[in-house]
Amino acid sequence: MDPVQVVSGRAVPIDRSDVDTDQIIPSDWLKQVERTGFEKGLFSEWRDDPNFVLNDERFAGAKIMISGPNFGVGSSREHAVWAIQQSGFQAVLSPRFGDIFRNNSTKNGLVPVVVSAELGRRLIDEVENDPSLEFTIDIQRRLLEVPALNIAEPFPLDDATQDRFLRGLDDIGISLQHASAIDTFESGRPTWMMSS
Repeated sequence: MDPVQVVSGRAVPIDRSDVDTDQIIPSDWLKQVERTGFEKGLFSEWRDDPNFVLNDERFAGAKIMISGPNFGVGSSREHAVWAIQQSGFQAVLSPRFGDIFRNNSTKNGLVPVVVSAELGRRLIDEVENDPSLEFTIDIQRRLLEVPALNIAEPFPLDDATQDRFLRGLDDIGISLQHASAIDTFESGRPTWMMSS
């Protein structure tokens, strides 16, 4: 994955709570063999409603999604993260994330930002009123900023996840940091244990 140091841009308000992965990417989209094209399935059942927020041109090009509590709950599917990213979003703000969704996000470079319920509600309302609001999510400083609203709020991010984002490390990248130790171990294995 690519390093993520700062995410800056406008936001789209998904004013719903308990958004599950089946709503983010309905199961019909899981039949694809390729890992591309999932943006067409993002909230596809909700997008049938012409009044759904992602159909509103005022929010076109937003890089940040703001949702109510319990975003990404439900079944485990990386497809939900891929659909969000392939739609151009680089971060999601919510008072609470499903654990598996959050884990899948951090392993794929989508930044999950936990905010208080009060701040989350305020940001949804503010963005609905002014879609031009600019947000900055600074991974190094673990800080969410909305300058026009005088907001500078720290957000929780453990050291290992912060390092993963800043250096652009997926699980394979983390393993490859130990390539010489792996090679040393493998060179000492008995030949009968080697695959042919």
